[in-house]
Amino acid sequence: MTGFINLIKPSGMSSAYAVGAVKKKFNCPCGHMGTLDPMAEGVLPVGVGKASRLFQYMLDKEKTYVARFIFGFTTDTLDITGEKTDNCSKIPTISEIKSVLKDFIGEIDQVPPKFSAKCINGKRGYELARSGVDFTLEAKKVHILDIECLGQTAENEFEFKIDCKGGTYIRSLARDIGLAVGSLGVMSKLVRTRCGVFTLDNGVEIEKFKNQSDAEKFLIPADLAVSFEKLNLDKNQAQKILDGVFENYGFKDGTYRVYNQGSFIGVGKVENGVVRINSYVR
Repeated sequence: MTGFINLIKPSGMSSAYAVGAVKKKFNCPCGHMGTLDPMAEGVLPVGVGKASRLFQYMLDKEKTYVARFIFGFTTDTLDITGEKTDNCSKIPTISEIKSVLKDFIGEIDQVPPKFSAKCINGKRGYELARSGVDFTLEAKKVHILDIECLGQTAENEFEFKIDCKGGTYIRSLARDIGLAVGSLGVMSKLVRTRCGVFTLDNGVEIEKFKNQSDAEKFLIPADLAVSFEKLNLDKNQAQKILDGVFENYGFKDGTYRVYNQGSFIGVGKVENGVVRINSYVR
């Protein structure tokens, strides 16, 4: 069985538990693309079987989040699940918030939260933070495509819509926007509404998936998750490539979704007319 299940993860559930539900249902290896923190909810694409091999081509896909940030204090985790570490009296207005958002669009430097899966000398950041170890994380480049303040949801809470590339920490945005308006900020809610081609509209809630006897109907074909041009091989060409015989078929160089007589077999590269499959799903 090969393809993707686009799970809609609820808040309070770990991504690992969600993947385990798919693995148990189909009894085959599975993996997810892009961890959602337990407090976050929304789109969690799970690769079923060999479809997980395609994740390397999807890591930089565009993602959309709807998040809420509370201003006036901060925590060690940069969200409301953590311990409060500082507070201030400054609560920004919508106008003040909107005036700084342009500074966060494009490629920016972002310091990840200490409570994150970033590795420091072989240890995860959250492991060191929970152990009380003091450490520093280096800033990294992330790409914010767009960020919009949708409105005020409480006296000190505002809602945002964020389009970004992979690797962006929304909790860090809460911190940095707070500092930019002369306040402190933490994330109070996070919903991932899109991850590449996976959206809330083509997803399935995990309880519905678990209780469905024919859960295969929720399986999204593997080739729909990547957007490379199609390359269709005939039976003879495909067999030679699968047998490790590489000939120049005159194809244009590039990365392709490769098909054997219309059946998707994986993502491959053409160099000097020679096709090599890098990630087989068949």
